Amino acid sequence: MAAAVAAVIVVLLSLLTASNSATVFTGSITPNFTTSHFLQIDNSGDFLRSINRTYTAAVLNLQPKPTSFSFYLIVYHTASRAVVWAANRNKPISISGQIRLSFTGITIHDDSGATIWSTPELNSTIASLQLHDSGNLILVDRFNKTLWQSFDFPMDTIVTGQKFPVNGTLTAVNSPSDFSDGDYSFTLTSGDGILRWNDVTYYNLLMDSKSVRNSNKLISYLMVNGSGFYLFGGSESDVAIKVLIPPAVTDSDYRILKMSNDGHLVVMRFTDNNWVTDFSTPGDSCRPPSRCGKLGLCSGDRCSCPPGFRTDPVTNSGCVLTDNSLSLPETCDASFRQSENYVYFQLGTGLEYFPVDFINPVVNGVVLSTCETICSASCSCLGFFYGNGSGSCYLIEHHFGSMVSSSNNKTDDKLGFIKTISSISSSGNEGDNSSSDFPVIGMILLPTSGILVIVAAAILMSRRYRNHKMRPRSKKLGGKSYSDDLDMFSIAGLPVRFDHEDLVEATMDFSTPIGSGGFGTVYKGVLRDKTVVAVKKITALGAQGKKEFGTEIAIIGNIHHVNLVKLKGFCAHGRERFLVYEYMSRGSLDRTLFCPGPPMEWQERFEIAVGTARGLAYLHSGCEHKIIHCDVKPENILLSDSMQVKISDFGLSKLLSPEQSGFFTTMRGTRGYLAPEWLTNAAISDKTDVYSYGMVLLELIQGRKNCAQAPSHDPGNPSTSTDGRSSNSSRSQNQNHHHPRARALYFPLKALEMHEEGRYLDLVEPRLAGRVTNDEAEKLVKVALCCLHEDPTLRPTMVNVVAMLEGTLSVSEPRLECLNFLRFYGRRFTEPSTVVTGAEIEVPSGFMVANVDSSCPSVSPNSFSYTSSQQVSGPR
Repeated sequence: MAAAVAAVIVVLLSLLTASNSATVFTGSITPNFTTSHFLQIDNSGDFLRSINRTYTAAVLNLQPKPTSFSFYLIVYHTASRAVVWAANRNKPISISGQIRLSFTGITIHDDSGATIWSTPELNSTIASLQLHDSGNLILVDRFNKTLWQSFDFPMDTIVTGQKFPVNGTLTAVNSPSDFSDGDYSFTLTSGDGILRWNDVTYYNLLMDSKSVRNSNKLISYLMVNGSGFYLFGGSESDVAIKVLIPPAVTDSDYRILKMSNDGHLVVMRFTDNNWVTDFSTPGDSCRPPSRCGKLGLCSGDRCSCPPGFRTDPVTNSGCVLTDNSLSLPETCDASFRQSENYVYFQLGTGLEYFPVDFINPVVNGVVLSTCETICSASCSCLGFFYGNGSGSCYLIEHHFGSMVSSSNNKTDDKLGFIKTISSISSSGNEGDNSSSDFPVIGMILLPTSGILVIVAAAILMSRRYRNHKMRPRSKKLGGKSYSDDLDMFSIAGLPVRFDHEDLVEATMDFSTPIGSGGFGTVYKGVLRDKTVVAVKKITALGAQGKKEFGTEIAIIGNIHHVNLVKLKGFCAHGRERFLVYEYMSRGSLDRTLFCPGPPMEWQERFEIAVGTARGLAYLHSGCEHKIIHCDVKPENILLSDSMQVKISDFGLSKLLSPEQSGFFTTMRGTRGYLAPEWLTNAAISDKTDVYSYGMVLLELIQGRKNCAQAPSHDPGNPSTSTDGRSSNSSRSQNQNHHHPRARALYFPLKALEMHEEGRYLDLVEPRLAGRVTNDEAEKLVKVALCCLHEDPTLRPTMVNVVAMLEGTLSVSEPRLECLNFLRFYGRRFTEPSTVVTGAEIEVPSGFMVANVDSSCPSVSPNSFSYTSSQQVSGPR
């Protein structure tokens, strides 16, 4: 009797639990909630709807033929049933797998109770799980503060009104019913939207004719709504890129952006119970690399195979070689042998492989056999394309997609080659007869082979000796063998490599220097195709290996921004290193700003300030590897005749050896622009560049160096020209003699004092009187002073600096208590006793600053404190 009663109680409790779990909640759910598809089977898996029922959260299986192990926690659009987010996309659960909401987060469990997905650790206790009518699934605390939201972890879809941030990625699903990560993805960068297949770029959003760039502003986020598809630069009023698509017909139309599993980025609209495609890119259906499978040939809607290939009979997709004696090697499998004799099969002429447009050649100006050697040395290399005209080698690694027939008559047609293995040469001899014949054949072949080897070795040694006598150049560079070159060539993303002879010819044996700095001298050059370039000969590096050098160059070479000087290529010749940059016709900012002549107009100064800020913002937050410039100064800001502003020398501090990075020289910053933390124990960060930028901004405002001798306006003073600016001769004179009528001026202190009095126009270069408004001057002065805050954490980011200059963010008020060090330094600067005359300034720990202007204060050798570091970091 007791057992029967117990059984009834268990049944009643289970029914009660099932009844509770089968409820479909509206708006929110509180913790201590557990559900599964089995418990919600009467509701088709639904367990939570948004208040207006726009979206539904459910545990669903979308397989055409459902299995018991393909269930996902999803959010879908109720009317269209389009899935917009899934939690456990790569780890589906069974029909009885559970979703649990506790006070610490959401967890998903398999049949054994093991956790296969969970929200991250949160910093507060959960009060409820909410599903908003925006489609956002949110965990909030008791103050309704968001602790976690699904919008931060998108799957393959962005819904109407959702902000998709820079560096966010949409990864396509494998199929409409399999939500695991597919091969295609879309990533938003600060300059464009990038489409990738297996991490290889095959298309950019700006390549589409419907994408229009409105401004050069850095992209902050992407959004689709009823009016269109936009990439915003900051606020919704700052459109950096607009994609031209038709607006929604009615307010009820629902729009999404989706990375589809066929390689297209699409904007779709749900209207009148039907999906309409408003935008799809790429427009060419053959552009996605998987269109016709591995090594397939795409033409419109038809797939075929190149000559020498046939459709793969196993997969019925892609192509394999018709010659059964040749096989395609697997990438980096256990059987890889670098010494293996590979055979390279030519794909034929007139074929294009789109990813080649987005990768840099591993080497330039070489013969075809060099490409084969490089590919053979890499297990990840499946083949390569060789530029007939340029001698460039483009490696295809890890994956090989489909190709198209070339539609253009290009000057540098690329020939494709596939790495194959001969199954005949790799197989052993079969049968007793073949082995019994070996002694006879061996008696004939072995002596002959020995003679041939000896003759070949003698010829090779003779040629090597003759080449050594005629010219010192050899394959053994920097004390390492040619295999080091192969290691460097195999580094992904390397820019074009130039031969040393090419650079000698381009620069006329380095006869035209156009600038110099801590890293070396820059020469003007003209390549064979008449392109004018700037060649930097780096002389400040230690004994760095080529592979390490190549790795850093690959990072720098893949940084592309309108306000950064483009690295066109490099050369590693022995221990010498050369970088080839685009040429900027007007030279550096200091030549225009500080030299005699007509004054630079205010609008041009402002555009230089904004362009420089954009470039630094991209280095700090826009590229994959954060770059701290370490030497922001007018000499590293270059100008062109077309009013382009570009930063040079970024990333070069990464090339320093560990020993050199411990010394404070002009290689790691220039006196006058160095932040105080350089010479203290504080960490160097991107805020160090912000300080240097603030100093440059003050020099743009006043038109002269921050640390200078204010000229006397006495007509008899020979050091003052008629335009009120020091001539070159007088400048040189002042470096060696302290003119009795000249007075020292530390402009940052004056800027602080004029800011306190609200006299901003008094800071502008006098020759611009009447051409600048007080508001324009005030904005730049305030931004500059904010950048000079003593505490690096209180300085704005360069992204915020750009926003303040462009007006999308209110200009912050400088914190006076964080600028008091300028008063101390300014007073010491004007004291006659602190003026030195062209001497070197030594500070403890081996730091050295050489060739100091006579107007700058000395440093007490007995006090290496924050104060003395301020003196050393003061302007030149």
